[in-house]
Amino acid sequence: MPDYLDDLRLAHVLADAADAATMDRFKALDLKVETKPDMTPVSEADKAAEELIRGQLQRARPRDAVLGEEYGVEGTGPRRWVIDPIDGTKNYVRGVPVWATLIALMEAAEGGYQPVVGVVSAPALGRRWWAAKGHGAYSGRSLSSATRLQVSRVSKLSDASFAYSSLSGWEDQGRLDGFLDLTRDVWRTRAYGDFWPYMMVAEGSVDLCAEPELSLWDMAANAIVVTEAGGTFTGLDGRPGPHSGNAAASNGLLHDELLGYLNQRQ
Repeated sequence: MPDYLDDLRLAHVLADAADAATMDRFKALDLKVETKPDMTPVSEADKAAEELIRGQLQRARPRDAVLGEEYGVEGTGPRRWVIDPIDGTKNYVRGVPVWATLIALMEAAEGGYQPVVGVVSAPALGRRWWAAKGHGAYSGRSLSSATRLQVSRVSKLSDASFAYSSLSGWEDQGRLDGFLDLTRDVWRTRAYGDFWPYMMVAEGSVDLCAEPELSLWDMAANAIVVTEAGGTFTGLDGRPGPHSGNAAASNGLLHDELLGYLNQRQ
């Protein structure tokens, strides 16, 4: 089995470059922000970070395909880098430090492309998380200064901490009643949002999280970090991996209960 460590090192180099670019424009008074056709914001920093990562990948991995939020897919083949230059753009443009660059490598496999490397870098928080298939998940400032991640062992919903992003999507999908029932039955709820709840699941500080509507670049890096930390990452339909257009992540022990609540119908 490939060890993917060279790819992981490259992903860290890419994240270092993106961190420098995004932090340089974070809280800039002249930051340019536009509205995309889907009515979500995009900043000049989103575009610059993705362009930077694509340029480095073109030099270092010219045969690999690249899929990014801002510039779509380029290239074909069994290996595909998946990039979200700034996950949490709304936070970024308002000066909230909860945002990250998500970088994943996916490889063709039975059932579709699967993530084999993931780096989640949140420079404004001073945090970075990463994983490679078969090597576990880690957090730290560098590959040489890291702590291995392990999900929690909480096995009762009444003892569990549940994190989410917002309420609106659950209502739009007719899942609000089940979502609210879940919030009433767990020990604690917090709306941290975006990438952070998944990293908390991987660290063991949160036991459950879910989002009702996502794109592949929102999930690919998060998925492998969670699973390599011993957790479970699926769509709301229970399909493993980041392919369902939504996500549910847990320590594994509570996953069936999580899906049960979120698949209730009005």
